[in-house]
Amino acid sequence: MRDRRPASSEGDAAVLADLDSAYLQARSLDVAVNDNDLAVDIPSLDELLYLRRGLAQPGGKLPLFDLDGQQINAALVRRCLGRGWAAPWFNNPLKPDWLVCKLTDAGRRLATAP
Repeated sequence: MRDRRPASSEGDAAVLADLDSAYLQARSLDVAVNDNDLAVDIPSLDELLYLRRGLAQPGGKLPLFDLDGQQINAALVRRCLGRGWAAPWFNNPLKPDWLVCKLTDAGRRLATAP
């Protein structure tokens, strides 16, 4: 097994996830009673990367744009909101269609779990 070191908040390390580690992570959080429920509660790679980017931001602010400068997919943000991993932070009067969100305690636990 490879040596896995936690990513730093400096952005100098890649954050990777795979289905096996996500499955084990979800099992350790007791978020599901059986495998059928578990499939719903495991974050996708995109969701996990989105949540982890909020760890280094003040107040757990989640990004509006990805690392390539493209706007984060609104459907991804809504899935995180629906699962309780993110919460609305405030409304932007200049861009009311932007979803400005922050990590919830559940989202922080999920993003920091090994």
